[in-house]
Amino acid sequence: MAKTSWSVFANPHPRTKIQPKPRKSTHIQNQPKTKKTHPNPKKPTQTQNPKITNHYLKTYPQSQQPNKSTKRQTIIIMNPNTVQYKQLKVDGLNIFYRQAGDPAKPALILLNGLPNASSAFQQLIEDLKNDLFLIAPDFPGFGNSDTPSQKDYEYSFHNISLTIEHFIDQLGLQHPHVYALGYGGPITFRIAARRPQLFDSYILQNSNAYEEGLGPAMKDAAPFLENRNAATEQLVRPLLTLDGIKLFFLNGAKNPQTINPDGYNNALHYLSRPGQETIQLDLLYNYRTNLAEYPKWQQWLKTTQPRMLLVWGSNDVFFPVSAAEAIKRDVPSAELHVYDTSHLALEEHHEDIAKNIKSFLSNNK
Repeated sequence: MAKTSWSVFANPHPRTKIQPKPRKSTHIQNQPKTKKTHPNPKKPTQTQNPKITNHYLKTYPQSQQPNKSTKRQTIIIMNPNTVQYKQLKVDGLNIFYRQAGDPAKPALILLNGLPNASSAFQQLIEDLKNDLFLIAPDFPGFGNSDTPSQKDYEYSFHNISLTIEHFIDQLGLQHPHVYALGYGGPITFRIAARRPQLFDSYILQNSNAYEEGLGPAMKDAAPFLENRNAATEQLVRPLLTLDGIKLFFLNGAKNPQTINPDGYNNALHYLSRPGQETIQLDLLYNYRTNLAEYPKWQQWLKTTQPRMLLVWGSNDVFFPVSAAEAIKRDVPSAELHVYDTSHLALEEHHEDIAKNIKSFLSNNK
């Protein structure tokens, strides 16, 4: 068998004279030479370049990126409306928050406490992220925010309202709209009482400022709120179990099979962490200070007549629709939408509530 010449192998058409190409320099020094072969002379195999993402561009220096002449590159830029998960240091604590939407658009801050903190708004954020700039923080001791000990942080509605007020200021939000759910209601009322001009408008969902708005679950907790001791604590501890958490999600829901069980199972995970039971019992006991503030908040509503949207789960065992009707009595211009569902009305009606919000904000510019 005749010995194959390397020059013949490199030039499948020996009659064609090959002009030597100048050797290109490379940034990798002293790299061993390797033989490159093409199984099919007409279709040489080329190294496939990966799509270049922003992360890739940041990770590798320009000199190490693939040769742009070999293949057109695609640069993938993150959609500005993509939900982001951030932290901000406030009052010495890392406050976790969800952010989505264009900062140039009207801002809406979403506030919730038990049982699922800012995750209660995840679907609503997806519904509204193209229309608004959305911020949803976890309160201290909730969700993914820091959980300092009671020695280092006072778990009271007053103190949490101060932290959230500082959070708003540090973000530089100017007159945002506010969406208050559950514990978010007393936090919002406390901030509004101190700074009446801070919020542009108010969206309340299953929160309360009237004794007539207290549902059966809150009335059952009355002995604990009046006199905390080992016996009365036993009345409210079940609220932090899986069955208790399901009261928020499923009790009164029209179609429970449409509610993702990840919601209440994840809430149980966070509420089962070390120290959580004491923190939540402390804060629930502190709810009695909200009851004392109810008359002041009612007067504030009557006096200021804020722009207000009320979206309500009518079957809520904590703050039923009577709470919304009491607010509307004192603020006749408030827009009220009632849904046949539980405390967490967003679980079944986030799309409908998103439409309510868009309509309300567009009509109140």
